[in-house]
Amino acid sequence: MIDTVWIVLAAFLLDLLLGDPRWFPHPVRGMGWLAARLETILRPSPMPLKVSGAVVAVLVVGISGAVAWLLVAGASALHPYAGSFVSVVLLWSCFASRDLADHARAVLSPLLSGDLEEARHKVSWMVGRDTDELDMEGVSLAAAESVAENTVDGVTAPLFYAFLFGPVGAVVFKAASTLDSSFGYKNEQYLEFGWASARLDDVLNYLPARLTVLSVALGAVAGRMRVFAIFKAVKKGARLHASPNAGYPEAAFAGALGVRFGGRRSYGGVVAEAPLLGVGEGRCSPDTLCSAVGLMQRTAWFFLFAGLVCSGVASLFIGK
Repeated sequence: MIDTVWIVLAAFLLDLLLGDPRWFPHPVRGMGWLAARLETILRPSPMPLKVSGAVVAVLVVGISGAVAWLLVAGASALHPYAGSFVSVVLLWSCFASRDLADHARAVLSPLLSGDLEEARHKVSWMVGRDTDELDMEGVSLAAAESVAENTVDGVTAPLFYAFLFGPVGAVVFKAASTLDSSFGYKNEQYLEFGWASARLDDVLNYLPARLTVLSVALGAVAGRMRVFAIFKAVKKGARLHASPNAGYPEAAFAGALGVRFGGRRSYGGVVAEAPLLGVGEGRCSPDTLCSAVGLMQRTAWFFLFAGLVCSGVASLFIGK
């Protein structure tokens, strides 16, 4: 089968070209369906909620990884190129840089045309907060924060696990990420049942989130943005975030963009105060969102390049 490096590169380019077509049977939708189905079966069981939630997490991750392995192994048994093709398709489904950019631009377009109502509607697809009363700054802030956070979940972390463990590793990561999106809420319904899913996602994102800061810095250099402010913002505020990982890319983006992320927002009518991230005093605007998309894309390219270089160096030592 073709070397993993070329498979990752091909899948990355395919994502840039095609994104996430709605007609494609995306594995994440299958993972979400499986998680929901297992919840209906295991939540009513006599097991403690933390235990039943952990069982669901293990089953979803295990089944997803096993299916990916069987698909690749079965295709490879037919022909090595068939195995490579299936690997590329699986990895393509795990990368989301094009889809993330498309969602952000779908918000940006009505913002630029002055259609605030449409912009609120489109940003509600990206964030969990209430969007009905957001002004232009609030919509721009919500979308830019989403781009920053999802740079790890949708781009750099899948790349990280693809380089380490191939398509199966990336699929396992996406399964964990899907579990966190499904159950990782700190509310009465999921505080215990979703505990294992949230912790698994935290563990898997730990290294990618911190490595992403370095790629954001390189992307900022290429875009002539505020490089030194990135590290100041990360040092000052990354650990203030409720998530042990999301604060790193968000603080890095805020520093590079010269704005502040965080502040007051509402979830289901309940007002919450997120910690302020960033060291600049700029206000978020459509220009900020446009810059965030460009920074995300450059970050993805630098992370990919770093993975290619590290894989090449590793292969030289392994070869010896």
